[in-house]
Amino acid sequence: MKIGLDFPERYYPRSFLSLLLLAFALVATPLIVAFYNAAVYVEQLAGHSQTAVSQAAQASRGSRLLVEQATALERVVRQYLILADEELLKDYGGLRTNFKANTSELSLQPLDELQLHELNKTIDKEQELYEQLLRKPATVADKSALVEGYGILSDRARDVLKTSNALIDREVESMRRTGQRAQRILWLQLAATIPLGILLAVGVTLLIARPVRQLDQAIRRLGAGEFDGDIHVGGPADLKYLGSRLEWLRQRLIELEQQKRLFLRHVSHELKTPLTALREGSELLAEGTAGPLSAGQREIVGILQQKSVHLQRLIEDLLKYQRTEENVGRLELSSVRFDRVVVQVLGDHRLAAQARGIRAELRLDHVMLRADEDKLHAVVANLVSNAIKYSPDGGMISLALRREGEEVVFDVKDAGPGIPPEDRDRIFDWFYQGESAPHGRVQGSGLGLAIAKEFVVAHGGRIEVLDEGAGGAHFRVTLPAQVTPFPT
Repeated sequence: MKIGLDFPERYYPRSFLSLLLLAFALVATPLIVAFYNAAVYVEQLAGHSQTAVSQAAQASRGSRLLVEQATALERVVRQYLILADEELLKDYGGLRTNFKANTSELSLQPLDELQLHELNKTIDKEQELYEQLLRKPATVADKSALVEGYGILSDRARDVLKTSNALIDREVESMRRTGQRAQRILWLQLAATIPLGILLAVGVTLLIARPVRQLDQAIRRLGAGEFDGDIHVGGPADLKYLGSRLEWLRQRLIELEQQKRLFLRHVSHELKTPLTALREGSELLAEGTAGPLSAGQREIVGILQQKSVHLQRLIEDLLKYQRTEENVGRLELSSVRFDRVVVQVLGDHRLAAQARGIRAELRLDHVMLRADEDKLHAVVANLVSNAIKYSPDGGMISLALRREGEEVVFDVKDAGPGIPPEDRDRIFDWFYQGESAPHGRVQGSGLGLAIAKEFVVAHGGRIEVLDEGAGGAHFRVTLPAQVTPFPT
């Protein structure tokens, strides 16, 4: 029988520390990927923004300069046509050189088809006007046409400026769309990362918790004295080693338990023979078979008889404990009237109760259940005898039996000193003796309540001590109405 289920061993690293590090890495991986993608998108957006801003600034600066240059060319031409000064043509040549350099730089910008068309029209118009200027128009009409042409050139330069501004707007819109796309992708990654991280965390938790739970179950079973199943712990090598050591401990405890039972069996039987001889000898001395005894000798013989009886009872308790352990789970089920068992047990203790003036208050419903009548009788007898033993002279004990749903509840209360809180957790342990019996009562062996608990648990029920804050002890036995015995 194995404790729990194992993941395939190849899923586990060699050590528990490595398993923890692997678990941390698995859970952190989706977050690292998300952060990396976010950094990449932010870097791309920043690079695109920087390039776009730089290009837009250059285009805007070049376009404004183009307008200024076209205006300057028009002004020089007007002066030349009025003054006819050849030096003005030299000035025009310098301005024209700057104009052509500026238009060349603008043509290298990422212009769309419309913007490039406007720029080319401006360049062609300036070339056309320059050729007209070189022909030195003499008539008024030619001069007027030339001046109007340079006005048109200035207008076209302003159109290029407008298209440059449109380029800036286009780049801003492109950056906005890129930012929205990056934001949408990051949100999608976040939406996928959260459930993925949760799934990984749950899977890793199961991966880590399973061997730990197996260790916990194994330790709990050993602590409860359940040695019938093999202990197998999966996971990392160090946890598997702990599981193998627990399996060795289980085997060792089984051996010790067998040795204990064998020891009790041998000791009990070996002690009975000399004890019988001791009791017979002390009885012969007390009867005067070996001659009359003095008062002191009779006192010594009385002590021998008393202690031999006490020793015999202890030996019988050991045998009773051994038989109980061997037969606790073997139930002979039949239909039993629980209330009749309680009345029968109370009748068995009638003389002891009458001798001390103890009365019994009965509230017994007619309850039928399937149970082992002898073991049920032993449970009731232990509780009733304890109630009589610890109740004060002239006190009262209370016995109540009822059915609650699918369960049968049996309560036993006494008027004694009660059970101290520090004893309640151990009162059902084997051979545990709490507060001593009142003066003059026989001290118990610590087996009665332990046997009662074993019999109750074998029936699938439970026995407990209730704390009501009042004097006296209150024991409650709860049994299923239809008993399914525990497997042996």
